[in-house]
Amino acid sequence: MSSKRTWFSSRSLLYVVALLIALYILVPIYLITISAFSPRNAVFDYPKPFFPKAFSVETLSFFLNSFGVLESVQMSIIVAILTLVLSLLIGAPAGYTLARYVFVGKDSYRLAILSTRAFPIVILAIPLAVTFIRWDLDDTAIGVALLHTAMALPTTILVTSSVFVSVSKELEEAAMVLGCSRFGAFRRVALPLALPGLAASAIFTFVLSWNEVFAAAILTLQNPTLPARLVVQLNQSPLPFKFAGGFFILVPAIVFMLFVRRYLFTLWGVKLK
Repeated sequence: MSSKRTWFSSRSLLYVVALLIALYILVPIYLITISAFSPRNAVFDYPKPFFPKAFSVETLSFFLNSFGVLESVQMSIIVAILTLVLSLLIGAPAGYTLARYVFVGKDSYRLAILSTRAFPIVILAIPLAVTFIRWDLDDTAIGVALLHTAMALPTTILVTSSVFVSVSKELEEAAMVLGCSRFGAFRRVALPLALPGLAASAIFTFVLSWNEVFAAAILTLQNPTLPARLVVQLNQSPLPFKFAGGFFILVPAIVFMLFVRRYLFTLWGVKLK
């Protein structure tokens, strides 16, 4: 009886902690959303009502019609998609290699990959800017995407490596016995089974690229990404405009997560209809 009571209390504590973490994440998102869809004067109301008394798209319309915002949104989407594609094209095969093959210096290679994240982007800012200018990659979507890919690759490689380790090697060997090549076994067996983990890596990569501001601000002047533009404009903008900017930063990442949530639920053993 005492063991059952202990299990129930520990389970209850776990649920309480999970609820507090969820509220810590969701409450700011909710406040930003209702403030973005409230009239300008309602933003300063205190205490803030749980349900807004009136909805208005005036602030969002003003934000979208501001100079260069739509162009920056388009730039951010292109950069995030390019970063996602490049990271998976490079990171997935590298992670598969780490998971399936044994070679000299494998552990050192893992450490070297992870250590690249130890270099602050501030230290590398000037050399990167000079290099990108010489290569005519400054102020371009592909230039920012390449830098974001370099930032995301260490995590992508290590995450995909852990994912492919969990995929049974015997299934690939059985596919090759039945006539598949090594690449065919990877494409038909390992890759579909690893999709949930790859989806988790894709979320991290997309959100990292979408929210990254320092590197984008260095490499883009005439065609900045949305975070890089907002850093400059929001400091001199009224509070309603800031809430609208925060809302537009949140929406694409949330929408992308909704698209890939099926693969994440599969990773957790939950099936969606």
